[in-house]
Amino acid sequence: MENTTRGSFAVVTGASSGIGLELAKQFAEHGFDLLIVADDPKIVQAASALKNYNVSVQDAQIDLAKPAGVDELYGEIRKAGRPVDAIALNAGVGAGGDFVRETALDADLNVIDLNVKSTVHLAKLVLKDMVRRGQGRVLFTSSIAATMPGTFNAVYNASKAFVQSFAQAIRNELKDTGVTITALMPGATDTNFFHRANMEDTKIGTSEKDDPADVAKTGFEALMAGEDHVVAGSFKNKVQATMAHVLPDTMTSEMHRKQAEPQEKR
Repeated sequence: MENTTRGSFAVVTGASSGIGLELAKQFAEHGFDLLIVADDPKIVQAASALKNYNVSVQDAQIDLAKPAGVDELYGEIRKAGRPVDAIALNAGVGAGGDFVRETALDADLNVIDLNVKSTVHLAKLVLKDMVRRGQGRVLFTSSIAATMPGTFNAVYNASKAFVQSFAQAIRNELKDTGVTITALMPGATDTNFFHRANMEDTKIGTSEKDDPADVAKTGFEALMAGEDHVVAGSFKNKVQATMAHVLPDTMTSEMHRKQAEPQEKR
């Protein structure tokens, strides 16, 4: 893909590592100036590396799980003084374990606050500006987890099902506005997700995973093409997503249990 977007401006959340950082690299490689955001100090290092692409890069360490954090980010966007041509709403977190007997309520609610509430909040703010301009691209990082009940990761899968449904609904609402919505649906990807979600002692946590650079490239290309969604990563992910649409939830929840149940419980 040629650098036909030089001088455009993109925002990427959850951009200090993993899929988010690789998405930021895709934008930078194709000439986008960037505002990148994450809740940890590594966002500064990420910004420094991205400047090697000869684009302007701003960074902000903000906790988007708090409504004040979303407002702060939107303030940074407004302060940049330029329209957002594309935004990747990628920040997300999981909380693996038995919902009733293991996961902490604070951790479960944090998944909802970051994956759901902050996504809706930021989309509401940014999309109003895009629709007013009649131009813009939005990439939501969903997941193939959105297609099935998440036994031993119940709140996370439910949050991604929300994101997937939300993205597809507002895509249809905005179909005549010049603004496009794309949902990126990766499978298990080699990021810090499984460590943060306390899922390293699971079959999926120890299995071979997709390269986040490949996932990001797929997502970026789908975004630029205006696709409604894309399943990224291995062929297995595409099969899994397809099967989830035809199998009953009782069966897919049991399949997910085999992947996400801590090995010590087996």
